[in-house]
Amino acid sequence: MKYMLLIYSDENAWTEREQEDCLTESVQISQQLKASGRYLGASPLQPVSTATSVRVRHGKRLVTDGPFAETHEQLGGYFLIDASDLNEAINIAGRLPPVHKGTVEIRPVVELPGLPGP
Repeated sequence: MKYMLLIYSDENAWTEREQEDCLTESVQISQQLKASGRYLGASPLQPVSTATSVRVRHGKRLVTDGPFAETHEQLGGYFLIDASDLNEAINIAGRLPPVHKGTVEIRPVVELPGLPGP
């Protein structure tokens, strides 16, 4: 089963050194997941200040700067994994460095027939 691990944290809670260490450790975990056949993709996101939100209401498109919602934790990146079950996904999420300063939300991916592959 595919799971999306959504990584949330306060962007300002990390020192530059902590960010570098987090990225280094995340790459190492990605390599380990790939070696075990569990890795499908991962990437950090640019800061929330670069976000753009798009909505269509009453047939009109509204484009605004910033994220969808103001929160104290922002979506900072993701891992897409193939895990045998939720328990394995939880174990993988618990290894990710951002879990120590933020939250890793685990969401099962709905696989729609007809979607193009990578």
